[in-house]
Amino acid sequence: MSLIKKTLSSMAIAMLVSSAAIAEENSNQKNSAMNDMWLDGKAETVLLLNKNLNSFTIDTKVNNGIVTLSGEVDSEIDKRLAGELVSGIKGVKSVKNELTVTNKKSISDTISSEYTDAKIATVVKTRLLLDQEIPGTKIDVSAQGGTITLKGSVKSSAQKDLAQAIAENTEDVKKVVNNLTVVK
Repeated sequence: MSLIKKTLSSMAIAMLVSSAAIAEENSNQKNSAMNDMWLDGKAETVLLLNKNLNSFTIDTKVNNGIVTLSGEVDSEIDKRLAGELVSGIKGVKSVKNELTVTNKKSISDTISSEYTDAKIATVVKTRLLLDQEIPGTKIDVSAQGGTITLKGSVKSSAQKDLAQAIAENTEDVKKVVNNLTVVK
């Protein structure tokens, strides 16, 4: 074979190999873009289906399997929740959580408040259950922000007033909403 034919053959083979490599790279880029679009849709759906988040204030962008969250949420807990939900999606490599918290209350403040509410609701409920003059099993007790709400039924207005007084005299209770009904 002549030198020219060998050179042309080598060039043709090199062109075929490089064309195949370019075609494979283009195919990989298309697959990556399709995967990113799929992940973006999946992330949007996961956030939309969560009842604790307002998904309309959260934006998602995906690049090579890395999801970036931006927008606003109400609390640090919501920010962490969004990040955890998205990071749990199969195929997500990592999450850049750039969400802005509009309510600057810290997680520890929120947990402390919830703990205090749970504690005072439990103490009030226990005191009502232990009191022999009140049908404590028929009274529901809930707490939010130091406010106790009493719901259920009692047999007299005296029982209703006693239940309220017990709740008001419990440590950390700021206010009592008495929604008890008297059933004779």
